[in-house]
Amino acid sequence: MTPLSSPEPRRRIGVIGAGRVGAVLAAALGTAGHRVVAAAGESDASRARIAELLPGVRHAKPTDVARACDLLLLTVPDDMLENVVTVLSDSGAIRPGQLVVHTSGRHGLAVLEPARRVGARVVAMHPAMTFTGTSRDLDRLAGCVFGLTAGPAERDLAEGLVADLGGRATWVPEEMRTLYHAGLAHGANHLVTLVSQAMELLAAAGSDDPAGTLRPLLAAALDNALGQGDAALTGPIVRGDVNTVRAHLADIEAFAPHTLPSYVALARDTLDRVVTDGRVLPIRAAAIRRVVDAVESRAQLRPGTTTR
Repeated sequence: MTPLSSPEPRRRIGVIGAGRVGAVLAAALGTAGHRVVAAAGESDASRARIAELLPGVRHAKPTDVARACDLLLLTVPDDMLENVVTVLSDSGAIRPGQLVVHTSGRHGLAVLEPARRVGARVVAMHPAMTFTGTSRDLDRLAGCVFGLTAGPAERDLAEGLVADLGGRATWVPEEMRTLYHAGLAHGANHLVTLVSQAMELLAAAGSDDPAGTLRPLLAAALDNALGQGDAALTGPIVRGDVNTVRAHLADIEAFAPHTLPSYVALARDTLDRVVTDGRVLPIRAAAIRRVVDAVESRAQLRPGTTTR
């Protein structure tokens, strides 16, 4: 992390919600030259993160954190954010001219309206990154994209904060915040589910190192997908290998039926994409769909199993 890279003055930082994101961002801002003065976190894990990442920083209740700082980081869960902002604003803990920044991907500025009404300057600043809540996250902030939403008067300030964190700014319109966040969640959160299921299938097949087997394949697939989009698709569906798809489904149904719904859903979507771009002829696509439909019908007849 480099020293302050923006013209913004050094600020007193307070963080409410010292979870995986909050403690890391506060530590990074401290490294960049700001001063972290107080942090709030209820769980034992949050207190441990404060001790590890923010040594010497005072642990305080949320209203005291807000009163102690110039820049208030709100890194609480999405569904708690509105209530936290309202309580802090109504109690007088947030004051005119104070900078209030939340890190929710879904929310924009509307959720900060109680703070804005009392005169605070408000910014939505979401890091497009997955966090462990440990010191190794600090290096990952270099080049991390932050989804920003702010008013005209706060745009330079928001970009300055991102620069201090070593990141890159991208501007997200207020009305597009939820869709922006859905894209990130679908790409990253659901990827974890997909990879975990793939490791389970390999383990069931006898692999002694599912992660090591998948790592080079997934790294190449991700790199190709980011660079080429649908053109990076490979495998039996792209080749129109009906019998291979049938065999996959049969073994998944037999050995890992809990994985069947996601395999079926993604097989359908993959098939639609490669038919649209002409790589699979409609007659082959119809044959694959019949195979998928047959397995799906059987699964829906079994109690506790669904593919939708």
